[in-house]
Amino acid sequence: MKFLIKSIIVLLILAAGIFSFMYFVHYSEGVRAGKLVKFSNKGVIFKTWEGEISQGVSDAQTFTFSVEDGEEQAIKDLNRLQGKFVKLYYFERYKTMFWLGDTKYFITKVEEENE
Repeated sequence: MKFLIKSIIVLLILAAGIFSFMYFVHYSEGVRAGKLVKFSNKGVIFKTWEGEISQGVSDAQTFTFSVEDGEEQAIKDLNRLQGKFVKLYYFERYKTMFWLGDTKYFITKVEEENE
């Protein structure tokens, strides 16, 4: 019985460590620029902010991203800048987390770009 309890505790600590690593450690950070073609709040149970910028002439050159609910200024800026050229500052997580967004890329700051 003691072995089972200790095993469960170890598994819970391990799961918490893995989750913390995936949430707090960023795989990469960067900046992308392009024309903001889509930004919406979607989902049935978990509402997430999702968007897309076009970085060129073809559909193959798009960048899809998510925005966490806490990034209120970025959400406000993205809603205001629909159809305009923007510069997006982002970080990338190791894995997607369905309750945060559909992508691994999360926007932290938005700037309007002059064409």
